Amino acid sequence: MTPLGRPAAPQAPAADEEWQLPGGNARVYYGQGAKGVVRPVVLADGFDLGPSDFDRLWAGLESGRYPFISELRRRGRTLVLVGFDERGDSVPRNAETVTAAILRTIAEQMGDTRLLVGGFSMGGLVTRYALAKMETQRMDHRAGVHLSFDSPHRGAWVPIGLQAFAHYLAQTGDDTYLRQISSPAAQQMLWRYLDGVKGTPRESPLRTEFKEQLQRVGSWPRIPRLLGVSSGRGDGVGNGVRAGAKALTCSGAAFDGTYFLAQSQGEAEAAVLSGVLGGPHTITTGGLAELDGAPGGTLESFGILGDALTASGESVDTAHRSVCFVPSVSAIAIRDLDRQEDLYANIDELPPEESELDDYVLSGSNDPHAGMTAELGEWVLDRLPD
Repeated sequence: MTPLGRPAAPQAPAADEEWQLPGGNARVYYGQGAKGVVRPVVLADGFDLGPSDFDRLWAGLESGRYPFISELRRRGRTLVLVGFDERGDSVPRNAETVTAAILRTIAEQMGDTRLLVGGFSMGGLVTRYALAKMETQRMDHRAGVHLSFDSPHRGAWVPIGLQAFAHYLAQTGDDTYLRQISSPAAQQMLWRYLDGVKGTPRESPLRTEFKEQLQRVGSWPRIPRLLGVSSGRGDGVGNGVRAGAKALTCSGAAFDGTYFLAQSQGEAEAAVLSGVLGGPHTITTGGLAELDGAPGGTLESFGILGDALTASGESVDTAHRSVCFVPSVSAIAIRDLDRQEDLYANIDELPPEESELDDYVLSGSNDPHAGMTAELGEWVLDRLPD
């Protein structure tokens, strides 16, 4: 989920070229001193609803903790930022846009340096699928490196209580959150999905289908070197969210008595939904690990909802704004999310060959999901194809 009514990002600099593509578009920024597409880096946007916001994408890469775009262009690399008309569309559908961007990049490229193709969060999955499918179709993608930046290869996590509340809130006519978690892309990425207030958390049929589609194209591209970045720690240390702790509590007129708990193991209460829409509805889960507190890239899952409820006049106590969104083991494709011991594995002590990637890096702390830092950005820049 993303904040509603958040302020617009500052306008990004004008691109050197803009390409219209099937299902999206791309903005092209030449490397320092270049007069055309030289030594290209193709990076795809991540998940949200609606069309890509290039201003926000640029700001996230350039104006945060590390000026990644400036450093990339200073090294003489052309940046091709790929956006989508509908970021919530299915991964294979948006992969068609990436394929078109790759072919256009190849056609425009000056020189024969191999491409880096990748993306952030969902963008890493979209480019993974696009490159793998191009190989099955014997199309030359000219990619020397594939980069996935905090991408949920083994699944992403949104607390079950929040998913239940999205269905609950939709009764008021506000279906924004429900449209987010129920979009094709979200269902394909979420490790567990809830299809109703009284539903049972399970793998969405859309995710099952997507995993089968990935297998049919070989799961991964075989030609490029596979690099992965995790915004989470690699030593098995979580983010400090204690299992069973109250994360958010409402005491306002509309949702009095509603509260959410951090995910616990075993049979556990995840939330109680109450208020003018009826209830109380007790949301329980069983057989899940302590996902909210796991090592990994974090998202303000409870903070986003708390801010929206506060803006609507509710009295809200948000004890834990952020929880794990993409577990470290998922971002580097080394373990699954089913078992506590795998979710909290000390990756630093595991044989690197356990990962499906050729090389990877993890953050020194459990940072915000897909946030660009000097630690991660410089690691990527040092591995650009020659």
